[in-house]
Amino acid sequence: MRGTDRVPRASLFLMMALLESPTEWRYGLELGKEAHLTSGTLYPALRRLERDGIVESRWEEIDPREEGRPRRRFYRLTGAGEAVAERARTEQIERLGGRPKPITSPRGAFA
Repeated sequence: MRGTDRVPRASLFLMMALLESPTEWRYGLELGKEAHLTSGTLYPALRRLERDGIVESRWEEIDPREEGRPRRRFYRLTGAGEAVAERARTEQIERLGGRPKPITSPRGAFA
């Protein structure tokens, strides 16, 4: 990812959510809620970020039958991904004239 002007919005929202705690493993639903993304947008964006080396993922190590639910897939920024996300945040703040705009919805943020 070179400049954030070419980064899809969903990817920007996810990177900003992941930057809150870049080394912490977070599962998809949690990220989707924080980034205000539906699963139809969330998971393709996470796959793209993983393909591009920005996030890494792993499966939760549980027995789904014992837990009574499916395993979760966890995601976090890679070292290189953290640098990309920081650069994206800086570019967005500069684009907004130095005033960060809170992410309230995909339509309102970074507009």
